[in-house]
Amino acid sequence: MANFPPVDEQLAYLKKGAAEIVKETELRSKLERSLASGKPLRVKAGFDPTAPDLHLGHTVLLRKLKHFQDLGHTVIFLIGDFTGMIGDLRALGDATSADDGADCGERRDLQGAGFQDSQSGKTVVDFNSRWFSKFSAEDLSV
Repeated sequence: MANFPPVDEQLAYLKKGAAEIVKETELRSKLERSLASGKPLRVKAGFDPTAPDLHLGHTVLLRKLKHFQDLGHTVIFLIGDFTGMIGDLRALGDATSADDGADCGERRDLQGAGFQDSQSGKTVVDFNSRWFSKFSAEDLSV
């Protein structure tokens, strides 16, 4: 069972550098459930596979994700390789180059930003093609 700090301490740490937390009561509730169950939160952020690297604009998000990880929660970096193919195909090239870029560049960037590697269980890199590739074009229409 994970050993998390008290909820008020977690919230204080997560509020560092934040102007506001939208739905703070909801976050508190999730932290309380996590503490009671001993199960870490799974905090996700999506990234564009067409970008060769993460940049300065990502620092606020990455810093906050690192705070969640510091508190014992799991951070999931979701690479939009499938949804990238639906967008600007010229920018994407092919699925292999998107996978290569996301796999090499962004993993390297995440480690450089101080995130623990995937063996720790606190950092997960996943690709949305894992579930979206099973859909047909009709399934994806609105």
